[in-house]
Amino acid sequence: METEKMARSLEDLRVADGEPVPAEHVATAVTAGEFAYGDGSTQTFDPDGATTYVENGRTTQGEWYLDGQGRFCSFWPPSYRACYELHWLAENGRVVGLRFTEHGRGSVFDGHYR
Repeated sequence: METEKMARSLEDLRVADGEPVPAEHVATAVTAGEFAYGDGSTQTFDPDGATTYVENGRTTQGEWYLDGQGRFCSFWPPSYRACYELHWLAENGRVVGLRFTEHGRGSVFDGHYR
């Protein structure tokens, strides 16, 4: 089961809800499973840096990476780039997702692991 796989990849981490995700855990956090957002869209992040976003049946391909400051960033062709602060979403001490807050713009997206 995908949720069990996600839980195993994060089970050794001790985090609190809203706590920042340190740069050394970003790759594990974003690739741990598929994210579902409140608007019904979904997103996956592959270990090789690819990301797939699906909204209303429309698929968009992009890339994710860590910038020189250790921030999580994404690139969506042809020219959209954004960097985000990541915070854990946790319930009862268990990681259930990530909060993505766009650096400099303040847009917030909560992604829950499916």
